[in-house]
Amino acid sequence: MTLITAGNIVKPRSHEFEKLVMEHLDMLFAVALRLTRNAADAEDLTQNTVVKALRFHDKFARGTYIKAWLLTILRNTFINEYRRRARRPTFVELTGSEPAAERGPDPEVAFEPKEHNSKDLLELLDDEVKQAIESLPEDFKQAVIMADLEDMSYREIADAMKCPLGTVMSRLYRGRKLLRERLHGLAIDRRLTH
Repeated sequence: MTLITAGNIVKPRSHEFEKLVMEHLDMLFAVALRLTRNAADAEDLTQNTVVKALRFHDKFARGTYIKAWLLTILRNTFINEYRRRARRPTFVELTGSEPAAERGPDPEVAFEPKEHNSKDLLELLDDEVKQAIESLPEDFKQAVIMADLEDMSYREIADAMKCPLGTVMSRLYRGRKLLRERLHGLAIDRRLTH
């Protein structure tokens, strides 16, 4: 069955496409949680993203990287919602006893990425940190991700990278040193160092 709207033929949504979108649900929620810093808002943002992706399935071109397409929808939805909220006046009654707003992710939300799944873990990082890690030379990047994000031992990393233990230690040292250099400005901005 095909739908015809204003002279355009719209292809029906396939079960394969729906399954492909649903496979990225955890990743979408993790990114939404990082953006909203609130579990309920993250669930809403994830749901809105999935609804839009399914609604506009005909805009998805075969061969396009679906993860990037879904993340674009999620980010645009978040930005549009933020703009809409910014236009609304806010009414606040201050009594002087309100606690400061929490800036970190909601501690009530448990998100456990799949074991040794660095893609999910990278999505939880700030964009600057993620870019700094991704800009490392491949061997250094893999060693840092396995050690610092996936919490693997030196021996496990050596086995995974098929190299000696000393090489792993060297790659970790050099990779972490490069990361410190690349993130020094960010650490100063966030007052984590001088």
